[in-house]
Amino acid sequence: MFSEQATQSFLSIITLVSFFVTLIVQKISSKIGNGVLLDQDFEKPQAYHKEPVPRSGGLATFISIMFFILIYQFLFGRVLNDYLFLSIIFFSIGFLEDIKLKTNPNIRLIFMIIALSLSIIFLSINIDNIDISFVKSWMANRFFEIIFILLCFLFVINGANLIDGFNGLLVIHLILINFILLLININSQNMELALIITGQIAIFFSFLLFNFPKAKIFLGDSGSYLFGSLIALNIIETNNLNPEISSFFFCILLFYLFFEVFFSFFRKIYLKKSPLSPDSNHLHMLSFKCLEKTKKFTDCNYLNSVVVNLVYFVLIFPGIFFKENPFVCRYWFFFLLIVYLIIYLRVYSFAKKEIDI
Repeated sequence: MFSEQATQSFLSIITLVSFFVTLIVQKISSKIGNGVLLDQDFEKPQAYHKEPVPRSGGLATFISIMFFILIYQFLFGRVLNDYLFLSIIFFSIGFLEDIKLKTNPNIRLIFMIIALSLSIIFLSINIDNIDISFVKSWMANRFFEIIFILLCFLFVINGANLIDGFNGLLVIHLILINFILLLININSQNMELALIITGQIAIFFSFLLFNFPKAKIFLGDSGSYLFGSLIALNIIETNNLNPEISSFFFCILLFYLFFEVFFSFFRKIYLKKSPLSPDSNHLHMLSFKCLEKTKKFTDCNYLNSVVVNLVYFVLIFPGIFFKENPFVCRYWFFFLLIVYLIIYLRVYSFAKKEIDI
């Protein structure tokens, strides 16, 4: 289906386009709407920068994705309706926050649920491969299947938004996940999906040049919502096209995004706080405080991103070798959740003791 020349042309064009789009957007961001896209709120819990930085990375990557879809249609004659619809919807929801049109978190969640429900129904998004027998039987009911897929998307999208905040943290994390998905699809000769994922990786690397190690631009809510939805779709498509691989292996890939949201929700309820309100006690924030306290490093922002993603990769790496074994994948996933809790408690204890959080 894809000639080598067309594939190389596609990837070369999208890499150049995304680089220059990000460059241009970063340069003009401060002039848009009298600086409405500049992040100058240094007092919020998730703020770790000391000078205004544009939250226009979502705009830049959205434009790049639109070029991606347009060029893909021109070269290969197919419209990527699912990627197009999800990109427009979730970029739009997040962009309202980036331009400081603050919406109530509950209202934003309702918008997400409505948008996802419509996407799942009209784009016929489904999960064909699942290892849990009773869940598989329930999935025969379309209503239950929609609810299940909806929750999967919500966890990943909100997880992506939650861990965004340090230079390169989210983008490097998504590159790691997409790279593993790419290898799986190349190995199983799913070249169309492999090409789509490669194009996204090219966009990530183009953005990373402006976000790591020093941030000249942030993804913002629009970027994290956008790529949270696309990584969820990449996972579902890869799961469906590779039935020999345990669905729990994809849970392993997403364990950090999933459990960060899950654990934070119940942690805040336990502390009698609103589960939708931001705080500074997420794992990646506590690890930054611990690194900063050591006083061995001059810039802990980007270093924290490296450390978090390195630990993540070490933890999921063994799962690659037994990805076709549902039994081992299932227990490795739950093992990772326990490891997360142990790491969190140790890091929190150190931060509380040394920094008095």
